[in-house]
Amino acid sequence: MRLSPLLLALALAGCVNLAPDYQRPAAPVAEQWPTTSGASTTSADISWKSLFTDARLRDTVALALANNRDLRVAALNVEYQRAQYRIQRAELFPAVSATADGTRQRSVTNGSSAVSSQYSVGLGVSNYELDLFGRLGNLKDAALEQYLSLEQTRRSTQLSLVAEVATAWMTLAADQQLLKLANDTYASQQKTYTLVQQSHGLGGESGVSLAQARSTVESARADAANYASQVEQDRNALELLVGQRLSDSLLPGDQPFDTTLLVSVPQGLPSSLLQRRPDVQAAEHTLKAANADVGAARAAFFPSITLTASGGSASSELSGLFKGGSGAWSFAPSINLPIFNAGSNRASLDATKVNSEIEVATYEKTIQTAFSEVADALSVRAHINERLDAQRSLTEATDTAYQLSLALYKQGSDSFLDVLDAQRSLYSAQQSLISLKLTEQTNRVTLYKALGGEWAQR
Repeated sequence: MRLSPLLLALALAGCVNLAPDYQRPAAPVAEQWPTTSGASTTSADISWKSLFTDARLRDTVALALANNRDLRVAALNVEYQRAQYRIQRAELFPAVSATADGTRQRSVTNGSSAVSSQYSVGLGVSNYELDLFGRLGNLKDAALEQYLSLEQTRRSTQLSLVAEVATAWMTLAADQQLLKLANDTYASQQKTYTLVQQSHGLGGESGVSLAQARSTVESARADAANYASQVEQDRNALELLVGQRLSDSLLPGDQPFDTTLLVSVPQGLPSSLLQRRPDVQAAEHTLKAANADVGAARAAFFPSITLTASGGSASSELSGLFKGGSGAWSFAPSINLPIFNAGSNRASLDATKVNSEIEVATYEKTIQTAFSEVADALSVRAHINERLDAQRSLTEATDTAYQLSLALYKQGSDSFLDVLDAQRSLYSAQQSLISLKLTEQTNRVTLYKALGGEWAQR
């Protein structure tokens, strides 16, 4: 069977690919993290819905995923790049169009006039480039990798949003606890100050004790006002992430909370797990796109062939368009061979090579950043329980010291300044305990995010 020149040319199209063979760069990090102890209680292969045990927090995160504008923009960017990929892919195929033309013309020659007509219909291909050296194929591959990169960027944005909303929600809960503590301390110290004021009037307390008592009252009042302001700011920040006003039923209370499961990190966890992180995958897809761009730039040094062809029917009479002998066709191939362009093609190739090296460095830096984030989260996790135990013991000890000092003062065996010092120490220890509990809870979320969300060794 004989092939027409057009079919033969199409069969040859795309037979050469000048893009470098892609090799994933070696990860410039250690094979394992330095610390993985202290983080193993539940399976880590869980969704964010299972990670959070408080229904109010889960509902708040769900609202954020539906309404957050940054996530919406990330999703729209994916749709935009998908359309760009489809446009680039279409360049690989000839665009066939149907045409119908009709012309009537009156001309005058030597005083006599004549009317002529010409009609034609046909199908044609215009300026179709044969992808002999893979230029269009590499541009298509680059567009595909950019689309895949943006899809992973959307996943990364979603994962970050889940972590940010959870952290903001728990920060609001902690600040509400601190506000309650400050209000309770202020009320208690106000009562104490009233008693000292009465004792001072009777000569039982010195002016120094009265002034010290007043200073603790004013300090607690300032703390209460500060935490009230901070709670309002926390709510504003949370609602900005969610993208809408939150009902009070979704907000945390001022009671101690434990809303997040502990992510399991098995001993000897390999750092290759970082390849599951969406930001790392996005960086690799961008690197692959840059690799394909090098192939497209190399193809510019070689000849390009474009085809224009049409076939149909032509006649001077409309009724004769489809009669025998009215067939018409045209075939107009053209070849373009670059000879001199003042180094433009060489500069373009150099630019794509440099950009590819930039993307390699960017990919490696993404890996290093991811490794550091996981290592930092594991370092906190390794010692957080010990810190919590120590802080609880410290709080209990300071509470005991305060109670004993107060009892000795009432018996006349201790000064009121000792009571005030013990009271301040207790207040500070209680504040530190609340903050440390927040650190422990947010560390669980940070570790979940740093490991790429839903993950497990496959």
